[in-house]
Amino acid sequence: MYTLIIGNKNYSSWSMRPWIALRAAGIAFTEQKVGLFTEEFSKRVAAVSPAGLVPVLLDGDFAVWDSLAICEYAAERHPEAALWPKDAKARARARSLAAQMHSGFGALRQAMPMNVEADLPGIDFPEAALADVARVQAIWQETRVQFGQGGPFLFGGFSIADAFFAPVVSRFKTYNIAAAGPVREYMDAVLALPAMQEWTRDALAEATFVEADEPYRKHR
Repeated sequence: MYTLIIGNKNYSSWSMRPWIALRAAGIAFTEQKVGLFTEEFSKRVAAVSPAGLVPVLLDGDFAVWDSLAICEYAAERHPEAALWPKDAKARARARSLAAQMHSGFGALRQAMPMNVEADLPGIDFPEAALADVARVQAIWQETRVQFGQGGPFLFGGFSIADAFFAPVVSRFKTYNIAAAGPVREYMDAVLALPAMQEWTRDALAEATFVEADEPYRKHR
């Protein structure tokens, strides 16, 4: 049985990605949630990961950290879960998009921190963030056209690429980002995932903000 160490579900987009991937693929794991910016966080995470960050996957006494590395590890250990598309070109594109989301879109991340429980329409975002929004939506639409036959996700069936964009879907919902047509259909498919709905319920059930969460709210 795996153990996945994560941060607060309301805020931790990095934790959300492998959690959604594992849950949607039906890979069993136990969850350990550690409050961000707490003394417990520093001690618990540093004990299992030299990076000192969440998420961390424990496979017995073996630790895998970083959201993309965790998803790759799960895909290799559980090929039956089909976490990457079977077609070689589709698989390469899915890996490219997951890596792009992993390292890119900094303006969007900065201007629209993940906050699942919030409803924050009407904010004036900087042009760089709006450009990131437009590019993400174009990626979704183009990928669905090229690879999305056979299902509602980017590559038809659910893949790691969808898990990596799931926090962006959550952000777009929080900040009421306009979406229509294939973009809205894709967002609705992600939001309807049982794994996504479970994460959202858990995030809404978390305790009210505490002062220690403030740096995360502002900068993540």
